[in-house]
Amino acid sequence: MSKCEQCIVREFSSLKALNKDELLKIAECKTSKIIKKGETIFAEGENVNGIFCVKDGICKMTKLSPNGKDQIVKLVTKGELLGQRSMISEEPANLSAVALEDMQVCFIPKTEILGFFDKNNQFSMNVMKTICGDLKLADDHMVNMAQKSVKERLAETLIYLHETFGTNTDKTLKVQLSRDELASMIGTATESCIRLLSDFNKLGLIELVGKKIVLKDIQKLKKLAD
Repeated sequence: MSKCEQCIVREFSSLKALNKDELLKIAECKTSKIIKKGETIFAEGENVNGIFCVKDGICKMTKLSPNGKDQIVKLVTKGELLGQRSMISEEPANLSAVALEDMQVCFIPKTEILGFFDKNNQFSMNVMKTICGDLKLADDHMVNMAQKSVKERLAETLIYLHETFGTNTDKTLKVQLSRDELASMIGTATESCIRLLSDFNKLGLIELVGKKIVLKDIQKLKKLAD
């Protein structure tokens, strides 16, 4: 793992506001970890006591519903921080973070991070902006779940996965979600998700290559999503 001041990933998060001395302090106290696919970074209800900086890989943020199923709230990729809200509110984690692929993360203790709030106003503002952005996304997600059909939500999610995470050389979506995970993202039963994917395939909107998905007509998918 590289030193914090040499890490390009920090430029994508609130950490970009920290100066060299502050980054050196983080480098001295951080813990670098390798998280394997399927492993939990932290669980809902857990006291995190710090933040995780995602250096590489993607994880899903999930919320356990009353019926015992995990609802995927969002996906997090390299450059983002995990645990900021819990750290500031001094509450247990509201979501679980689970690796969708092998990940590299750095854990920074709460005591060190909170020390920067009083000394670095830009850092504090960056953290607040990130949390406000998460709240906006949560608002948008709630409206989509209430007003859009499952078909529209599936189209919107496929576009999101394509535009945010890109594709492999064979044009399949780089983020390979299971049918259960995709159903969880759009808020429907797995059977309904599988049926809709089959319908999209027949309409020529997508191509199913085993468990992988290729977007064949992005413009029509966008029109459907809107």
